[in-house]
Amino acid sequence: MYRGLQRALPRPLRRYLLHFEAAIEDAVGSFAASLAQGARILDAGAGEGSYRHCFRRQRYVGVDLGVGDADWNYAGLDAVADLQALPFPDRTFDAMLNVVTLEHVREPACVLAEIARALKPGGRLLLIVPHEWEEHQQPHDYYRYTRYGARYLLERAGFDEIAVQPVGGYFRLLSRRLLNGLQFFPGPLMLVAALFLVPPALIAPLLDGLDKRQAFTLGFICTARKE
Repeated sequence: MYRGLQRALPRPLRRYLLHFEAAIEDAVGSFAASLAQGARILDAGAGEGSYRHCFRRQRYVGVDLGVGDADWNYAGLDAVADLQALPFPDRTFDAMLNVVTLEHVREPACVLAEIARALKPGGRLLLIVPHEWEEHQQPHDYYRYTRYGARYLLERAGFDEIAVQPVGGYFRLLSRRLLNGLQFFPGPLMLVAALFLVPPALIAPLLDGLDKRQAFTLGFICTARKE
């Protein structure tokens, strides 16, 4: 559904409604811009390699187990591997990213420890995890994370300089859930449902500043550095 929206909507409206995806794009772009030219980058859980273009200045490597969405094309991966057993020597990479992938691994602590192993000392990690999100890529969908759980796992894996930022609050979450509701109305009924669901979905994000704590959030963008 969201891929269809991303293609159909004008960019400003797409970024407004699909705030989580827009925040991810911005975070990955900023992360790439902050890294030195020629740095070795591992995208751990790369999927179709949709962020490869962000790292043209660096040496990008994409690895994934290739068991996510059935209609994805994994042919562009540099390696097919379990993230618990990365096929790289210790201290290989200058930086890594793991984007909405940690919910799909059975042993997240082991995966983060393996990521830390393959990072150089001082290497940086961009980790993005979901909090309020529907089941997806079943049956390989195991966890959701709070800000405290994400921080704990990063600390346990040997990371410091940890920052955990929520992506929106209650009203952006409400907007997303209203849009989610469209999928339950088949055919022409979706147009009728849209008359009731889309207007409040458009208005709700304008109120998001009322949620100061952002405990109701779609997910978290985390940055950390290997000790």
